[in-house]
Amino acid sequence: MATDFAAIADTASNERPEDRAWLADKDHFIHPYTDFTTFQQEGSQVIREASGVTVTDTGGKAYLDAIAGLWCMNLGHGRTEIADAMGEQARKMAYFNTFGHSTNVPASLLAAEVAKRAPGSLNHVFYSTGGSTANDTAVRLIHYYFNRLGRHAKKKIISRNDGYHGSTYFASALTGIHGVHLGFDRISQDLVHHVSAANLYRRPAGMDEAQFCDYLVDELRQRIHQLGAENVAAFIAEPVMGAGGVLVAPAGYHRRVAQLCRENEILYIADEVVTGFGRLGHWFASEDRFGHVPDVIVSAKGISSGYCPLGATLFSDAIHEVIAVPQAPGGVLSHGFTYSGHPVSCAAALATIDIIERENILSHVREVGPYMQTRLKELLRHEVVGDVRGDHLMAGIELVKDRERRINFAPDSGATHKVFVAARQRGVIVRPVGNVIVLSPPLVISKAEIDIIVDTLHETMSEVGPALMAS
Repeated sequence: MATDFAAIADTASNERPEDRAWLADKDHFIHPYTDFTTFQQEGSQVIREASGVTVTDTGGKAYLDAIAGLWCMNLGHGRTEIADAMGEQARKMAYFNTFGHSTNVPASLLAAEVAKRAPGSLNHVFYSTGGSTANDTAVRLIHYYFNRLGRHAKKKIISRNDGYHGSTYFASALTGIHGVHLGFDRISQDLVHHVSAANLYRRPAGMDEAQFCDYLVDELRQRIHQLGAENVAAFIAEPVMGAGGVLVAPAGYHRRVAQLCRENEILYIADEVVTGFGRLGHWFASEDRFGHVPDVIVSAKGISSGYCPLGATLFSDAIHEVIAVPQAPGGVLSHGFTYSGHPVSCAAALATIDIIERENILSHVREVGPYMQTRLKELLRHEVVGDVRGDHLMAGIELVKDRERRINFAPDSGATHKVFVAARQRGVIVRPVGNVIVLSPPLVISKAEIDIIVDTLHETMSEVGPALMAS
């Protein structure tokens, strides 16, 4: 039974703070990605507590969290080891700035631990507060890098349609999802250019996977030629697209694109905000899953298992050697954030890394990830399901009105939202994004819990699917 939020509002003044939260939230909290057409009537689901792969709302109903909070609660909820590390650090020293030549123990040790696990020579870490600021950092310091080399024209960034790189003003410009730009101004259109998404399901008719890979690489080659390699600073890509629909590129794509970038002295930024720290069964996916070493890796989310905001941008030795040279006597690298290297966040990240190693989480993901992908393929028996795709513990289930012609539902149909609601009523939280149901469960999930997710989605598709197809 769903929580009666209206009843909570009626009795709010006499209830506990967590019960009053629904009304306070509705009246004062501006949410990310709010649907204002229904928010004032429906309000928010208020989550009160969480443990393992389960979250519980203020009505006492428990749900299997099949999205790990938002791609980030990799080690599950309620890990006392992480909470204790944060508390111990906060009691010892909650904060001091890291500007100039000041540091703290967790930030310093974490930088070394991250560098040790990164591919190639990505040995230098710049801290921020999340994926958006980490991507902004990547681009700003890449621009600075080329300025220091005297190559002031190399400024343009090539991104991809349906790629998601954040919500700060420049990171949103990198983002290639059309819907996130509706009503908002677009900045840096002279700097940011987009090429096609590596969407195998939507590839041109008649192309096999290898031909589609050729097509994408050739498109990027032509775009570089069009813009002039002397004007292009970097290419940015997620190893597997996340919010853009969980899109897995054709075999060899990332390796070939990286080689094309090297040939044109263009830096490759791997946005591993989602894929880093274990979601695909490796510390980082770029080399171990896709066969190339980028020049820059952007990480967040899983680095602290979602327990504290933290972003980290990793730079190669070659980039660091340039940006570490003072631009003038006494010159400083004038970029940073108040909370760069926040000791409590870094303590959480150190505890996260320790648990990942001690509990062999990466091996676990490599075992249960393929199991989840195999079981999810069973959903293709439902007429409303057009495609099931993903990699290890990332999955996307695309809903279609017409499977043969791959026609999606109209935006106002609310197709994926109806699946979300029906699954939540059965005790599983999934994420509706456009026409895709996204799954990204905690890395500690068991095969039995994966069965619950898939079986629930079977029931949900059986209930919702026929009505959607008949509408």
